[in-house]
This record gives sequence, C-alpha cells and structure tokens, in this order.
Amino acid sequence: MKNLVRTLTTKSPRELVKFYYDFKSPYSYLALQPTLELEKQYAIELKFLPWPFRAEETFGGNLQERNRLNWNKVRYLYLDCRRFANERGLIIRGPERLFNSRLALIAGLYADRHGYFRPFADRVFQLFFNRKLNLEDENEIVKLLYETSDRKQSFEDLLKDFQNYLNNQGAIEYSDADKQAESDKIFGVPAYVIRDELFWGHDRLAWVKKRLVSLNLARK
Repeated sequence: MKNLVRTLTTKSPRELVKFYYDFKSPYSYLALQPTLELEKQYAIELKFLPWPFRAEETFGGNLQERNRLNWNKVRYLYLDCRRFANERGLIIRGPERLFNSRLALIAGLYADRHGYFRPFADRVFQLFFNRKLNLEDENEIVKLLYETSDRKQSFEDLLKDFQNYLNNQGAIEYSDADKQAESDKIFGVPAYVIRDELFWGHDRLAWVKKRLVSLNLARK
C-alpha cells in the first residue's frame, strides 16, 4: 500500500502522514512539537514537506499595499498566536518584514535527509520568531545546520555539501514538494494529509488523532 512505509529500525509498517510547514508560519511553529509527539502515540511515519506561505496573497500584497482590513487580520492573527504561545511558554514576535523562506526550507529538506530535521526546525522557529534569524541569510542558515547536526564533518565541508545540494538535488526536491502540495490541494500551513484526507491548521490535531485512531494506529 502506498500509504505504508517500513522503518529501518523496526522493519514494521507504519502509516505515512504528510506534514506541510513553513518556517515563517507562526502556526507551523505552534504545530511542530505536538506533531512530533504523534510518532510516539501512533504507528506512523511523518513526512516533512515544505510549502511557502503566500502572505502577499493572503493578506493583500506587500506591506505598503495592505489596506486597513488586511492589517486588522494580520494583527489579530499574531494576537491569537501569542495567546497560544503564552500557554506553552513560547515566544512569537511578528516578523518586521516579509521573508522568502525558500533557502531555509531547502535547508530543512537537507537536515531531514541527514536525520536531524527535528532539532534544526525547532531552532529555526525559535530564533526566527524571536527576530534573531534572517531566513534569507545563507551563512546564518548553514550555521544552524552545523550546530544541530552530529558535527561529524567540518563546518567548511558541510557548507560545501549544502551549497551543492541547494543548487542541485535540493532544488529538485523543493519543486517536487510543491507538486505534491498541488496534488494534495494544500492552500495553507500547517497541514496534514492522511490517506488523501486533508486537515489544515494546528488546532485540527484532535481530528488528526481521531482519524489515526479510526485506522487502528494508536500504540498499545
């Protein structure tokens, strides 16, 4: 079955659950840790897929073009995000400008290929929403890749390897993820896809869990 994968450690089949995210999406940040917990609670394998959030499309163009209604929506969005974050001891500060997250998202694909997506993603979110990270700065992104890796290779070797990935295989995988998103009808993040069924938003996790239970995937 296309929805099942086998892990290298247990060799047992697990249900594949797609998780679409963007590093500049505060709701993706709120969803990350609860989503990672799903693998402990259910016999699933998470597939992390980048999807760049289109802030300009959602909130009426660039910062200078936004009308009062769209600014009210943005302000309320971050008000809610801070409410959710405060309940969990997280800090979410709205970015001071619009960022292109392509570089960071390809770095996420790179980290996932090398087995350390989780610590890398957590650190990127934490720093970005504290306004301490430029998602478009290659030096800053590679520094985080190195700091969250196992450091079995030097910083210089990792930099060279990532730059090669960024310009070749990484660009292909990023494009493939976009094609998957189109096929899965993704329109925002975070989003989950379970057997072609879409769940959008970090507050849909309860429904995600119910769906996994209905598939008899809860761990005993």
